Amino acid sequence: MMIPSNLRSFFWDVDAAALDPHQYAAYVIGRILAQGTEEAVAWMRATFHEDEIRKVISEDRRLSPKSATYWALIYDIPTECVAALAHHPIVR
Repeated sequence: MMIPSNLRSFFWDVDAAALDPHQYAAYVIGRILAQGTEEAVAWMRATFHEDEIRKVISEDRRLSPKSATYWALIYDIPTECVAALAHHPIVR
């Protein structure tokens, strides 16, 4: 399985046509969480297990505070368990 052609623009910094989403799951999920459209999120949810998505939300420090807070709410993850929010006192 590869990245669908309509989602490749999210992966401008790599050869998206050759990117195996399962081999680089954290990168792909993180990029979709940070910048994805409804269509991209639907593909992500159909492609990856919820546990993989929750792990990225919890561990990816590159998510913006806005994105991290949104996804933490969607997946019912306490903000204190989200690495991207660890050093943002406003969120605390």
